[in-house]
Amino acid sequence: MKTKVPPVVVMLVFAVLMYALDAFLPVGEFNFFGRNTLSWILLGLAAIVGVLSVAQFLFKKTTVDPLMPEKANHLVTNGIYNFSRNPMYLALLLILLAFGLRLGNAFNTLLAAGFVYWMNHFQIIPEEEALKQKFGQEYNIYCKLTRRWF
Repeated sequence: MKTKVPPVVVMLVFAVLMYALDAFLPVGEFNFFGRNTLSWILLGLAAIVGVLSVAQFLFKKTTVDPLMPEKANHLVTNGIYNFSRNPMYLALLLILLAFGLRLGNAFNTLLAAGFVYWMNHFQIIPEEEALKQKFGQEYNIYCKLTRRWF
């Protein structure tokens, strides 16, 4: 696979960029009633989605290493993977959205969108190619039935 940057590192880089944008951009600040509560809800949802998705991989005894999808020995398509082909990455996105809400700068949504672009282009598409080679028609059917993110 082409990608060599772990997705958690990518998420942390985007979080640092969000923090820098909030610190140095003089416009875009916002606040609304329940903003902090909503950020905690998103963070809690991220934890649930992340734990469930990793637990399903561990239960099937397949790799959770995003840099080595060819080492997967099972295609996980049930449970949370019935709704999203990439719930682990969805959990990382939810963390970024929660952090963006916490910071309170509207332009951070652009960085969250940048994270989605990066993940699609540099992580998910190469991962999908490797999984198509590994699981063939079974993976193709799964892709037709299940959305990439949510």
